[in-house]
Amino acid sequence: MAQRFDAIVIGTGQSGPPLAVRLGASGRKTAVIERAAFGGTCVNVGCTPTKAYVACARAAHVARHAGDYGVSIGPGGHHSEVSVDLAFVKARKDRIIGASRDGVERWLRDAQNVTVLQGHGRFTGPNTVSVMSEGGQTETLEASEIFINTGTRAAVPAVPGLERIWYETNSTILSLTELPTHLAICGGSYVALEFAQIFRRFGSRVTVLVRGERILAREDDDVAKAVQDVLVSEGVEFRFGNAPDSVAPLGPTPAHGIRIALGGETLDVSHLLFATGRIPNTDDLGLEAAGIECDTHGLIPVDGQLRTRVPGVWAIGDVNGRGAFTHTSYDDYQIVAANLLDGAHRSADTRIPAYAVFVDPPLARVGASEREVRASGKPALIATLPMSRVGRARERGETAGFMKALVDAQTQRILGAMIFGIEGDEAIHTFIDTMTADAPCTTLQFAMHVHPTVSELVPTLLDGLRPLV
Repeated sequence: MAQRFDAIVIGTGQSGPPLAVRLGASGRKTAVIERAAFGGTCVNVGCTPTKAYVACARAAHVARHAGDYGVSIGPGGHHSEVSVDLAFVKARKDRIIGASRDGVERWLRDAQNVTVLQGHGRFTGPNTVSVMSEGGQTETLEASEIFINTGTRAAVPAVPGLERIWYETNSTILSLTELPTHLAICGGSYVALEFAQIFRRFGSRVTVLVRGERILAREDDDVAKAVQDVLVSEGVEFRFGNAPDSVAPLGPTPAHGIRIALGGETLDVSHLLFATGRIPNTDDLGLEAAGIECDTHGLIPVDGQLRTRVPGVWAIGDVNGRGAFTHTSYDDYQIVAANLLDGAHRSADTRIPAYAVFVDPPLARVGASEREVRASGKPALIATLPMSRVGRARERGETAGFMKALVDAQTQRILGAMIFGIEGDEAIHTFIDTMTADAPCTTLQFAMHVHPTVSELVPTLLDGLRPLV
């Protein structure tokens, strides 16, 4: 006999928990199913732990360069002898994510009209879900509203010899307690670059293996080059046009290291990290029983209101292909809650894409890239400004990077913007807010910003708009 609920939420990533709480508060009897750790990717193996590592890596980097500011560290002022205790770094990270994870679980268990079930949820029909606990016990739930929030996991390519070595993903590398002597990273996008800088600043030798001829394939060439230059200046090594042909252990234990075959050459490393994309957690949900078909990437197609083709079933968060970020997942919750509970008509179709790559300095972007604007063929204006023009950057001694803005020449609306530089992940919101308000670029250009900040140079950037030719 199935337990009857009004709503079922499968997964507790960034959109599932707040939605469950709102559903319960609306009077709906709501069930939340979680098979592993509460909080999803972001809390456990994504944003929260990696940004904790970024903070530790920055502390080490600043300490090593303290002499540039007249600050001496250690006997005789040998600041270059800074070392990192990875076990301590990991323990600090574990405390941070533990508090967040426990907070999510307590929030759900204390919420009105919300029942938490731990186990693996699978559809057995369009309106029914079975939940198998770790002990093998199964119970069936029924609801007219079901929300899928199961997230993604690391994709690992099929490399000959992979089964013979111990390799790392974004999840497992966060469990290391000793620094890699030489870390090889396969991938050239956000996760790969963030970990490359983290472990280089920790003190590891780092080699990034990029299948293509450049990093950050979705970014403009000048942006990718600027990011690469910063990482190279810190000692990160890049090998382009390279992906493992095969891998093999260098000895009987993981401590002996790994040999990577690369186009007739070999590279011996202590550790190998795959940062080559993500796979949606949709393959074991029994979606066929609900009549839901995934696309070729395993993503669940949805409309602007995040509804699947099956009435009464929504897909929110990374599984729907509408953005693979914590902020897009949370916005999914806001869209569904507004439409379902508040009588609104919000849509993901009108959402302006925005994100950041948390290398240091960060790279932040909103809207279209220069390459995309050029491809559109519409008359446009462009402006660029080096971060060396920013007083805050000069005062901090961190002038790497630049800003870029693109504006529709006819409507004066901002088409896109990029900031690669100190505090760019915060300053980008001046563009995001202006674009969301559908205001002309002059709204931002004529605004008086506080000095000395990074944002105060945004109007100066826009003063330099010129035709994109």
